[in-house]
Amino acid sequence: MLQHFHASTPLGATKDPYSVLGVGKSASTSEIKKAYYALAKKYHPDTNKEPSAKARFADAQSAYELLSDPQKKATYDTYGSAAFDQNAGFDPNAGQPGGDGNPFSGFAGFGGFGGGSGGFGAEVNFEELFGAFGGGGRRGRGRNQPFQEEMLVGENIEVQTNISFMDAAQGVNKDITVTPQVTCRTCTGSGLKKGVKKEKCKPCGGQGTRVQFVQQGFQVSSTCLACGGQGQTIPRGGNCNTCYGEGVVRERKTVNVDIPGGVEDGMRLRVTGEGDTPPTGSAINPNAQISRGDLYVFIRVAPDSKFSRSGSDILYTSTIPFTTAALGGEVTVPTLEGEVKVKISTGTSTGDKITLGGMGMKKLNTSSRRGGQNGDLKVEFKVGMPKHLSINQRTILEMLADEMNDDSAKRVMNIKSMKADETPSSSPKPDPKEAHKNEGFLKSAWHKLTHQHDNLTEDPKVEEKKDASEKEEPKRASGSG
Repeated sequence: MLQHFHASTPLGATKDPYSVLGVGKSASTSEIKKAYYALAKKYHPDTNKEPSAKARFADAQSAYELLSDPQKKATYDTYGSAAFDQNAGFDPNAGQPGGDGNPFSGFAGFGGFGGGSGGFGAEVNFEELFGAFGGGGRRGRGRNQPFQEEMLVGENIEVQTNISFMDAAQGVNKDITVTPQVTCRTCTGSGLKKGVKKEKCKPCGGQGTRVQFVQQGFQVSSTCLACGGQGQTIPRGGNCNTCYGEGVVRERKTVNVDIPGGVEDGMRLRVTGEGDTPPTGSAINPNAQISRGDLYVFIRVAPDSKFSRSGSDILYTSTIPFTTAALGGEVTVPTLEGEVKVKISTGTSTGDKITLGGMGMKKLNTSSRRGGQNGDLKVEFKVGMPKHLSINQRTILEMLADEMNDDSAKRVMNIKSMKADETPSSSPKPDPKEAHKNEGFLKSAWHKLTHQHDNLTEDPKVEEKKDASEKEEPKRASGSG
């Protein structure tokens, strides 16, 4: 409920309004208004709990009421506070027909209050006052307030859109479908049929408020229920048939939203002026300023199967064979812009990391001098161990374990017994060639590692020369005898 309070100062001499507001006698109207705004906000009893705040607030009201009226200001400048003592007259006709409806308006010089419609004090709508300090409310209205300015502000719209991880990395344009309130084209926002005009509200006399009671110097008024505080009513049947008197209708439209690269899941983008248009059909002032609401886009980023994210850095886990980890090598790693090859150091272990600088997400809110910066791509290695081994693989690994003197490794292939079988004995030596002739791959690999094939020759020409030399030896021996 909108309420207006009328405050008065105690009976007595009027304080110097210039010193109360902290302005000089040559101050302009805007300077006086600005000084009053500052004091009213500072000493308002609802926000300032100091004992003296209420009195300071009332003094500021009195001073502003006096100095904002050119006639009163001129009187004070000429005669001083003596012109505003408590013996000022009372106008008994003020409450009669033809008057302004305020029996206290005769106190033209009472503490600086009064005036044609000021009543027993200056009328202040505190909701509007503090709305002006904070940038304006959704709607405000006062009566004969020189600082009052009505502003209609539409509601904001919130929507959600889903994008992929790659769209979040590179940026994307999305078409967002919304249904905001827009100005009715039939009545152009007036809410009335053609040729119909609003009428003055009879119950409140066009004031928008009705006095409830007067107690201890305070006049409290409440919003008129007949007109909803507008002071005007629409004649029966005069509403626009399209918008039903609201001045706005819902209309489906598509808004193109530029989502920058680097956005994170849960971020919210604001598109200024793409929200609702305020319902101008219910506006008190047809010339009131209008401001549309904003569109807020809530962004959800889908997870990626390969990458995870930490701020502007991207994390990727690369699984490499244990042989590559042990021997070193080169593997291919995916990035946001394609694949790259990275070198693996000898002896790489699970958990080892490398950083590819500048290959991560775009950084938001970077200055123009450092614009275009990206995060990093951090690659963590995981050594892949085989779950099952073939006979050849196990044999080679057991041979490697023997070579590295690893006594803790499990043996299955009995390579040591193979060594024992090949040790020399007292029995006649078999032909080496025959012994190695039909051996399998693993045995042959083992013999090569142990250099057992070094003395074997398979060149037939060498064998023929050897046989020929052996046959010539007996002939020479028989010839000598």
